[in-house]
Amino acid sequence: MDCIEATGPLRGIRVFDLTRVLAGPTCTQMLGDLGAEVIKIERPGAGDDTRGFAPPCIPGTGESAYFVGVNRNKKSVTLDIAKPEGQAIARRLIAGCDLLVENFKVGALTKYGLGYDDLKIEFPRLIYCSITGFGQTGPYAPRPGYDSLIQAMGGVMSLTGEPDGLPQKVGVPVADLFAGLYGCIGVLAALREREVSGRGQAIDIGMLDAHVAWLANQGMNYLATNENPPRLGNQHPNIVPYQVFPTADGHIVLSIGNDATFVRFCESFSLAHLLADPRFATNAKRVENRALVTDTLTPVMRQHPTAWWVEKLEALKIGCGPINRLSDVFADPQVIAREMVFTMPHEALPEGEQVRLIANPVRLSESPVNYRVPPPVLGEHTDAVLGTLLDLGKEDLASLRAKGII
Repeated sequence: MDCIEATGPLRGIRVFDLTRVLAGPTCTQMLGDLGAEVIKIERPGAGDDTRGFAPPCIPGTGESAYFVGVNRNKKSVTLDIAKPEGQAIARRLIAGCDLLVENFKVGALTKYGLGYDDLKIEFPRLIYCSITGFGQTGPYAPRPGYDSLIQAMGGVMSLTGEPDGLPQKVGVPVADLFAGLYGCIGVLAALREREVSGRGQAIDIGMLDAHVAWLANQGMNYLATNENPPRLGNQHPNIVPYQVFPTADGHIVLSIGNDATFVRFCESFSLAHLLADPRFATNAKRVENRALVTDTLTPVMRQHPTAWWVEKLEALKIGCGPINRLSDVFADPQVIAREMVFTMPHEALPEGEQVRLIANPVRLSESPVNYRVPPPVLGEHTDAVLGTLLDLGKEDLASLRAKGII
């Protein structure tokens, strides 16, 4: 059924995919890229919610760019799990799967007989990964989770934005993405445990938990001081100067990570006199005198255009970079050299035309990711999967379709 034979470290692993929107599909796309066979279960006639998140659509198709971005290497099977016959088919498919990944609200699948407690005795080797807004326990467990809501409750919005401006969310849905990636990490760990013990298990991923986990240095800054870190705009909370500066024709990020680099910077651009000023002498002092450092360096950085600064600073091995728009990102020679965009055929496109997709960044020397199945149209693989895995014939499939089960 695959366009290309599955390779990668997860080849031979089969996933029953009950995810939709972004957090869950991020997890299962990563598993698919690593070689797993992913069977994506979608509602007949509707499918994953993100099929309707348009415009934009992929040119020449009615397929939303949002859906296509996180659903390659998956086979779309339409199945109504709200109906007993659909639930029976689901259990038959699960019997042949290693993993079940879902991101329904807590307890929602139990009413269909597809919760972990409903399946664990019959399928003791099954690994069951649940990704929800707030996890399976705690006072918020029943609440739905949405990316911007989690960014707000998880603290990152209080850290993002200009000091005197509004709190800001990150420009991409990082709460969803991190939860999906943590889910994938949990699945990989559970697969290893099953190799040792022979047992499956439940994996409980809460988006809020994941969000708190990646607060990283800012979270630790709070735990160390019991003080809420302020919003600093584009400045680093622990290193100065490490921020955006205006240039003669735009802006640049200047990242001076240690005192030795600051000395090299000052000596190279006629600023050696600053090194004798105790307010500039160490990073700790520069953090204390953040405004002074910024005000002192801003007119210096304005003297030359961005390209001039990038050339000079790179030659000195001082961290810097332009602030690229996405058109700049995808035209960047490093991004091109790393093949971060690739193409695949698509069922909705004429033969010979292909859709552009963002590549998986994981580079494995011996078992690399591969791209076998293009992002599917709704129900594209229903007959093939049910016919092959459950031995259902044309008449069986026609009957199920007539009853709205598939």
